[in-house]
Amino acid sequence: MTTVPATPTRTVEPDRRLPALGGFTPAVLGIELRRVLRNRRTLAFTLIMPGVFFLIFGLPQGGQSLDNGRPVTAYVMISLAVYAAMVATTSAGGAVATERALGWSRQLRLTPLRPAAYVATKLATAMTLGLLAVVVEFAVGAAAGVRIPAYVWLLSGLAAWVGSLVFAAFGLFIGYLVPAENVMQFIGPILAVLAMFGGLFVPVEVLPHVLQQVAEFTPVYGMGELARAPLTGDGVSTAGVANMVFWALAFGIGAARLFRRDTARV
Repeated sequence: MTTVPATPTRTVEPDRRLPALGGFTPAVLGIELRRVLRNRRTLAFTLIMPGVFFLIFGLPQGGQSLDNGRPVTAYVMISLAVYAAMVATTSAGGAVATERALGWSRQLRLTPLRPAAYVATKLATAMTLGLLAVVVEFAVGAAAGVRIPAYVWLLSGLAAWVGSLVFAAFGLFIGYLVPAENVMQFIGPILAVLAMFGGLFVPVEVLPHVLQQVAEFTPVYGMGELARAPLTGDGVSTAGVANMVFWALAFGIGAARLFRRDTARV
């Protein structure tokens, strides 16, 4: 009887190499974008409402001008574009609270996705929605008859969009800080108060002196100053830029730490 030699078995070691960029890929970003854009309620709240605000509060000031002759309606439009961007990015970032409640963020920790890549994906998604909010607000303003030089459209829109990075990080921070059922209860009132301090609803100059001093340290102050500077002709202060950088870093680092803490038991 012939004995057939046993075939040696080989153990295949799993590929434990970390993915490039910690797992931040166009495919993951595309999935996030499709998920956000399918939420009609979020789109209506972030894209339609600021435009309605402009039609209600901006158009009645159509015959008024700033000191440099530029229309007041443009000032209102840019301010509301900033508001639209900050609401859009905060809402997109704050959606992580729902993922936490469903246990999804803990499941992600079982994958090679790094915390920094996860936060970066959420930030990129929020910034895309913020850009769409600025474009829609400017389109409403243009359709309503706002006429300003092309460079003002470009620079103010770019400033409103880039500045909304602060609130994309803020949304993530709040999303990891409070339960899902309470996140919008925190975000709504906080954004309204910050918008007032940033001069988005009324100029900061009309506030009491003490509140004007407080406003300079709030997250919206630098964002609003930077976005309106091309229209008003006022220079952008170093303090305003430093304000934006500080709050973007503070909220971004805070969100990353809270993400690690939230998934530490995996």
